[in-house]
Amino acid sequence: MLQTSYLGLAIGLTLIMSTTLVGAESPSEPAKVLSVNKIWDKAPHNAFTDLVRFNDQWFCVFREGGGHISKVGSLRVLKSTDGENWESAALVTSDAADLRDAKISVTPDGKLCLAGAGALHQPASAKHQSYVWYSEDGSKWSDAIEVGDPNFWLWRLTWHDGAAYGVGYSTVAPRAARLYKSEDGKTFKQVGEDFAIQGYMNETGLVFQEDGTARCLIRRDGNPSDALLGTASPPYTDWTWKSVGEYVGGPQMIQLADGRFIVGGRKKIGGAKTVLWQLDPKTAKLTELATLPSGGDTSYPGLVFQDGKLWVSYYSSHEGKTSIYLARVQLPTT
Repeated sequence: MLQTSYLGLAIGLTLIMSTTLVGAESPSEPAKVLSVNKIWDKAPHNAFTDLVRFNDQWFCVFREGGGHISKVGSLRVLKSTDGENWESAALVTSDAADLRDAKISVTPDGKLCLAGAGALHQPASAKHQSYVWYSEDGSKWSDAIEVGDPNFWLWRLTWHDGAAYGVGYSTVAPRAARLYKSEDGKTFKQVGEDFAIQGYMNETGLVFQEDGTARCLIRRDGNPSDALLGTASPPYTDWTWKSVGEYVGGPQMIQLADGRFIVGGRKKIGGAKTVLWQLDPKTAKLTELATLPSGGDTSYPGLVFQDGKLWVSYYSSHEGKTSIYLARVQLPTT
């Protein structure tokens, strides 16, 4: 656990609001970082997190490896009853691939779904393969199930009207990204055509609103490098895209019960930091809420709003070793 002096640093690092307003959706004050705890650092490199609340317990998932990229990578599952004390529930491994970018969700029938991709040990028939695993309790997991198309990295899964949706992006040329859907969480089929987007599009946050409208925040690297917000109505074959005006690495996006959209990810300007924003879905404008204690190799947050607070898992190397952190954040009132 971090020391009191470090908590003071966390609070002191909360950002003043961006001068760019987003109309009625814009918050009137910054968020307040209430606490930040380091919850795991046992592997040489601990990174790429996600977070979920399931059966009155917290589950945090991430990759353990020898470095940011290494031949051996496994997916660690932590659990906690109070968000303060964490223990390992499982370690998902592979003999054929470096497992990466763990994402976790709750299925409509009350199971945990772990999603990730494998950088296949070469020689192999493909460069990458996406997988899902299922569990009743977070400790015992099914065998890996191959999903999506080879060399299409199927990012986090979002469940809507009993089906699983996820955006997959090509890890080989030509670059592309596409929406996938599964009725059973095991067989995924492409929905519509590849996204009509220029550049190297990849990681995403995906939200379905009550009226069925889908919002997709997608990272882009290279030139152009601004993230885009996509909007589509059922059956999600026709997307419109707007720039959010800046780079967002390792994005996650959720919608609160009051309608607000909260985004977490990496900001590069002034050095890499893990940042929280509020998003106006109509204008696609981001307003900064807070910067978490972070730097260097950092980002890939998991976001859960629970008990009136935003809980954020993320990783960072600002203290030297790349480790997993958990922050509790008080969002501005509406």
